[in-house]
Amino acid sequence: MLSSRPGRSVKGQTMKMSKTQRAVLSILIIAASTARMSHASPRSDRPASSIPTIDQWMSLKGADSPRIAPDGRSVAYTIRSADWEADAFDDEIWIVQIATGEKYQLTDAKGSSWNPSWSPDGKRLAFLSTRDGGTQIYLVSPPSREAVQLTQVNNGVDDFKWSPDSQRIAFTTTEVFARPGGAEPAEYHVVGNDQASSTSLWSIATPGEITRKASPEQLIDGVSFAVDDFSWSPDSRRIAFSANQYRDPYPFWTYNIYVLKLSDRSVNKIVDRKGPDLFPVWSPDGSEIAYRTYTLTDKDEYYTYSSGYLAVVSADGGTSRVLTEQFDENPTPLAWSAEGIYFAARQKTYQHLFRLNPRTRAIERVSQPSSSVFASFSFTRDFKQAAFTGQDAKNYQEICISDLKSFALKRLTSMGDQLKGLAVGTREVIEWKSTDGTPIEGVLIRPADFDPARKYPLLVIIHGGPLDQDQATITRDLPYAADLFVAKGAIVLRPNYRGSAGYGRKFRALLVRNLGIPEYEDIISGVDHLIAQGIVDPTRVGAMGWSHGGYISAFMATYSRRFKAISVGAGVSDWRIFYTIGAGSSVKPDYARATPWEDPDYYRVTSPLTYVKQAKTPTLIQHREFDGTAPAVGGFELYRALKDQGVPVKMIVYKGAGHLPSGLNQFRDVATQNFEWFKKWLWDE
Repeated sequence: MLSSRPGRSVKGQTMKMSKTQRAVLSILIIAASTARMSHASPRSDRPASSIPTIDQWMSLKGADSPRIAPDGRSVAYTIRSADWEADAFDDEIWIVQIATGEKYQLTDAKGSSWNPSWSPDGKRLAFLSTRDGGTQIYLVSPPSREAVQLTQVNNGVDDFKWSPDSQRIAFTTTEVFARPGGAEPAEYHVVGNDQASSTSLWSIATPGEITRKASPEQLIDGVSFAVDDFSWSPDSRRIAFSANQYRDPYPFWTYNIYVLKLSDRSVNKIVDRKGPDLFPVWSPDGSEIAYRTYTLTDKDEYYTYSSGYLAVVSADGGTSRVLTEQFDENPTPLAWSAEGIYFAARQKTYQHLFRLNPRTRAIERVSQPSSSVFASFSFTRDFKQAAFTGQDAKNYQEICISDLKSFALKRLTSMGDQLKGLAVGTREVIEWKSTDGTPIEGVLIRPADFDPARKYPLLVIIHGGPLDQDQATITRDLPYAADLFVAKGAIVLRPNYRGSAGYGRKFRALLVRNLGIPEYEDIISGVDHLIAQGIVDPTRVGAMGWSHGGYISAFMATYSRRFKAISVGAGVSDWRIFYTIGAGSSVKPDYARATPWEDPDYYRVTSPLTYVKQAKTPTLIQHREFDGTAPAVGGFELYRALKDQGVPVKMIVYKGAGHLPSGLNQFRDVATQNFEWFKKWLWDE
């Protein structure tokens, strides 16, 4: 599918990620921006000033990445804002005092600053910034705003962690190796003779007073394998890390857990299970390591759609113990305290913090209420308090804290004040049965002044992945900003079709050899469910999606005539192209369970182009010029095929590489084009 490994963290968590993780999340998750729109014919009883524009919606600030100080007195966090002059989002670090609520901006230099991390002794804060070119580590001692640059790494810093004794910082950086076949002439490129990219691990001292750039020490050179997630042992003498064989055709499947002993630089592979093993976390006494694994037996062969398990192994290696066989979702281990192992996981449209007793295997949900989305947890030294982000159907994402015994959140920010006076839609989770009886959930967004006696246009916004998930939260929802269509006078449905994350292993696996028609039936049954309630005009239904959502949109544009208009964003129209030159060329065919040469019929019946001769739906197609995930050639195929059928079609190719648009202005145009397309076909304007 449009993914090569499951997400590094549950949706909403903004952890610093490796190159591999960023690539996957950019595939799984549709995130980025939107566009200036003029809203024609608003309801006469709604003030025009309450209707948000694209620029307003894109300019909403967001608070994220909370990091509570070890003593629990303050929280560092980031605020993201739109910098229209730089054509980019800008991140800056803020500090809030928990007792008083007083807050101040810590960074305000050229470039972004993010990923704040307190030293374990609480005296300093490290962060990443591009203020002097490249991504480097900086140190500051709040409340002072005078930051000192710690690293000067050629290819920039990917991630970093403090040692528990606050004496050093370990970090990773990308290494690029020469082509195995040597340098190539400018006239051509030999396929398969690509430069290798790996990740090395380094350590650098953090003296109390930095008078000159310290010299880092290389711990792992990145030649044998690429380092990914890592963590220090409690005594600061060892580092556990996950690493993959980056030269392997399918590197995600090669992740194992290793331990580096700093005294002699020896490396010991402590986990060598079949399939990927990730996210090592040390026990408080340093004797064991918890991690996420994707396999229970050596018979497992496919992992892209799998839910992982938490396992524990001795820090010296040996037999692992899987502790969460009965927990039916993907756990991300965060920390191990005397009370147990803390992990984050989704539960249907919500996500929470859990605590696992490694001795009894008992699991308790820590965070509440249940109908909330909590993420990006950090803990005090004594594990009595945690800082995190919190949001739900009525509250914009805020920075929060809570006691971990009697969970009662306290909001430290008021980012939701930006929404005052705006006509933001109401959200609720609804459920219906698909054609085959499978229960399907979705998020329904209605206008703030919803009238049950009216019939509204319906827009279906389809998430990507397919291992993504829609939640009942107020967000920018980019590149398809639901609230902008709702303010225009539509109802929006965001379905969690089969294969979506959050609903357990069986639901994830329902897409195995089952793409296309079953996904369409999950969605169209939800449309019919709303039509039966009398609130949707069946002649004015549209759909849009990006990535795998773009594939489903393309499938519906050719397979069905139920939709008045459709928008296809970076989708797949022919699975053979995805397998040969898209992201499929670097992942196993987990869903198809066969190559196009082994089962051409399956690739044919699941590809939108197969049904194009019956297409009638006006279709907008949007692609990046050099999209390595869903190549634009698939969009050109769909465009020509629809034109040959006389179907109204418009295709826009955005300059540059990548699976998502680049820069605020490009994202703005993506949204503008969508809004204008549906304004024409659903509102006849």
